[in-house]
Amino acid sequence: MAREFKRTDRIADQIQRDLAELIRHSVKDPRVGMVTVNQVLVSKDLGYAEVYVTLLTIDDVTEDSDEVKSTIKILNGAAGFLRSELSRLIKLRTIPQLRFHFDASVGEGRRLDGLIRQARAKDSENEVVGDDDTSSADQSANKHDDT
Repeated sequence: MAREFKRTDRIADQIQRDLAELIRHSVKDPRVGMVTVNQVLVSKDLGYAEVYVTLLTIDDVTEDSDEVKSTIKILNGAAGFLRSELSRLIKLRTIPQLRFHFDASVGEGRRLDGLIRQARAKDSENEVVGDDDTSSADQSANKHDDT
């Protein structure tokens, strides 16, 4: 019988939940705003955990913005503290080294959603204009039939 989830996946999920709470309650640096832990990927040997985060403070957050660079630098600086706090919460022989990265997928999703909305609005605008054109063409054809 095959297992539904790998052990590393279960550990990654637990680290994700606990890190989200720790960042919210234990990281006291005021430069760190609203951070969401989107995904944690743990290596097979449990040596490293790649932590992907998103900032919810501003809408158009890009990886190159100063706020993102600052937040990732602070989180990577606090990785040792967060790792020691995780060791109190999760009973493992070794807790993975934490590496924080910015996850741009949420911003990209927002951008694509905006483009889709624009395209749909343009399509419905063209439908209304197209309907008006055909009705005026029908009216002019009817005028010629009446004469």
